[in-house]
Amino acid sequence: MTDLNRPARLNRTLLVLTGIVLLAVGGFAVGTHFGRIPLLDPGATLVPGTAMPPGWVWYAVAGAAVVVGLLALRWLIAQPVRKPKSHTWRFDQETGETSLAASAAVEPFTAEVATYPGVHAAHATLGGTQDAPVLAVVLSAEQDGDLAAIRERIADEGLPRLRQALDLAELPMTIEFRFSAKTGSRIQ
Repeated sequence: MTDLNRPARLNRTLLVLTGIVLLAVGGFAVGTHFGRIPLLDPGATLVPGTAMPPGWVWYAVAGAAVVVGLLALRWLIAQPVRKPKSHTWRFDQETGETSLAASAAVEPFTAEVATYPGVHAAHATLGGTQDAPVLAVVLSAEQDGDLAAIRERIADEGLPRLRQALDLAELPMTIEFRFSAKTGSRIQ
């Protein structure tokens, strides 16, 4: 199965690396301050002298800032939710070939799931190829919705019907729940 959330894995990796670097720098600073690491004199100035640095230093700092800014921009671009790549499915029969857009295949599924109790809205993307399909579902659930019951109903009713309609033995599915600001109707 393809990884549907690559930015999250990258974010976790970068956060772990940043944490390790910050812990190491903090430990070095504390060790130097208390004299446990004798590489630097705790009473020495940070940089020797008061003269301005050479001109090339400013260009190097500006270049490094541009590189960091571009990396940060690339990171921001990677953050939106990525949907799996969708393909047009082709079914060959003796009488001809049928083409089915993956988005059209999941429309009845999303319409059905949107009617389940506790679901405010549903969106689904059928990605991958016919040999290795992946279904990514994003549900907007009501605040008082029972997420376990919603997931169970999808697995027991909606997903089997979609698999049968697409003539698939197996269809891996991921569900992302988001909470809606609206609540369900209350019985008085």
